[in-house]
Amino acid sequence: MDIYILISAFELQIWILKDAMQLLSSCFGHEGGFLSIEVDPSGADAWKLETVIELLKQGAVGVIPTDSVYAIACDCKNPSAPLSILCRSFRDIDTYTFTMGFPRGDGHGHANVFRAVKQCLPGPYTFILTASKELLPKHRVGYGTTSVKYATRKNVGVRISDDAVCQAILQEMDAPLICTSVKGPKENEWMIDPVAIGDIYGPEGLDFVVDGGVRVAEPSTIVDMTGPYPKVIRGGKGSILPWMVVEDDDDSRLRQDLIASGT
Repeated sequence: MDIYILISAFELQIWILKDAMQLLSSCFGHEGGFLSIEVDPSGADAWKLETVIELLKQGAVGVIPTDSVYAIACDCKNPSAPLSILCRSFRDIDTYTFTMGFPRGDGHGHANVFRAVKQCLPGPYTFILTASKELLPKHRVGYGTTSVKYATRKNVGVRISDDAVCQAILQEMDAPLICTSVKGPKENEWMIDPVAIGDIYGPEGLDFVVDGGVRVAEPSTIVDMTGPYPKVIRGGKGSILPWMVVEDDDDSRLRQDLIASGT
């Protein structure tokens, strides 16, 4: 299971109703329980997302749509966001970070990477970069303990989703979201029905689901940009472009423990 960080990098114009919070209070009650909000996939009723945005800022963990499969998400800078309880192992969290905005460079070659990949962003791609301060190399671990511990990541998965609902949420966030694709607790398959996701993970501590309709089980295409050339380590919804090199089967097996699935 891949972990990512989502950051909004593109301007979106979202019309918010002045009395949206009052409408939300009457339509979507949330008093510490599970919340499900059905939205138009076009983002036309983005005002409904105000409660979700506030919950994320408070440290909630929920499910949001992306331009591939659904993702479990939380505010990566909020120390109370317990995304770890919804992942299968610490290794899942430690491997990658997922972003919805692409860094423009920080002296480590990322400016050149941005120029290479911007032609396919936003879109269903995850680009693996070497972690840096700008790319959030640390995250909190050890939830539920008295001491605060942080783990350092070597790589970070960068993602800019071409999904109107996802972008509407990110546009109002003050921080990126750390995410992982939604799979069933027993099957190694993506869960694409938001109602089923809520039924299974709601009792496990999930705070909310943003229902943007049933999706197709197509993950993002993952491209490793940390080596001498862009290497495709998993094909997916995004087309493989001429400048991307497809990894052979031997290399794929070596990397299998690093990536299993992603939004």
